[in-house]
Amino acid sequence: MNIKKIDFRFSGIFDRNIVVRNSSILCLVVLLFSAFKPKDELKLYNLTGVGQGTSYHIKYYAPSKLVSETQIDALLTRIDSSLSIYKPYSLISQFNNSQTGVSMDYHFKKVVKRSQEISRVSDGAFDITVYPLVKVWGFGVSQSENLPNDSEIKEILKNIGYKHLTIDKYFLEKDLPGVKIDVNGIAQGYTVDLIAELLEEKGIKNYLVELGGEIRVRGKKPDKENFKIGIEAVSDEDFIPITKYIEVTKGAVTTSGNYRKFHQSGNKKINHLMNPKTGYYLQNDMISATVYAKNGITADGFDNVLMNLGLQKALIFLKKHKRLSAYLVYTENGVVKDTCSVGFPVIKRFE
Repeated sequence: MNIKKIDFRFSGIFDRNIVVRNSSILCLVVLLFSAFKPKDELKLYNLTGVGQGTSYHIKYYAPSKLVSETQIDALLTRIDSSLSIYKPYSLISQFNNSQTGVSMDYHFKKVVKRSQEISRVSDGAFDITVYPLVKVWGFGVSQSENLPNDSEIKEILKNIGYKHLTIDKYFLEKDLPGVKIDVNGIAQGYTVDLIAELLEEKGIKNYLVELGGEIRVRGKKPDKENFKIGIEAVSDEDFIPITKYIEVTKGAVTTSGNYRKFHQSGNKKINHLMNPKTGYYLQNDMISATVYAKNGITADGFDNVLMNLGLQKALIFLKKHKRLSAYLVYTENGVVKDTCSVGFPVIKRFE
């Protein structure tokens, strides 16, 4: 029988004189050691801050603080330098002020390329070239004091349309100097994707990221409870306190609504969502569209598509694109109603 002398560590005890006379005993010791070895305890970390004209709330579970507010703020600053129309030095501002176009960075290209894909598949229901319309209807960086008339809208429409844009490697070209873009309808969804990537690069597997109401989720809480995402409802009068929720373990949930951002002009309630084909703000039966998709940039782009299409066309669109699902709030004969497409997470009520 072979006799081996080993160093034995167990629960803080160290003894150089223990002799193991059987390999099976050694295996048992190793198994016991593994079973009783303390595991890294997952702690909850909450990050909050401001960025992109709104606020962010991030919740993740990890053994230590692997991502901080400083890192998130630095990421948001980089994105602003690329995509914010409110920063005069940003790449998107440089493009809007150019005659022919600009060279793009990684973020700019990723967002514009995905926007163009969504424009093509939706036949232009989503279009980032609406910035001149956004501006003339009072929602741009500099706002018009008076509402546009039909002839002004007709003139602006000459510069509207995703086909005015061409991507050549990292150069974004426009065929008319008056073509200007606004990616606010998709940028926050893209941003929550980037934050999720940062968390996952640090080994974080359970998190919820929210920026301006756009959400990205992965995993569960340590007690195996799912993350709950509140569903906003709207009545004939105003917002209703959140009483419903869905549970999601992976993917993104974003919402677009005509009640979120608007201004009053006389008896007209002008919302910030533009129809790129008519040149006017949306005036259909849709109130809001909440989309569930694999990532934020997809959900955020398509919630705008569904708002633009109106209820019936939106439902047809969802049947054709089964990787998307949505919760739609709309009006019918003056009454607010809602419906879900196939595949949308089960809506539950808070007790």
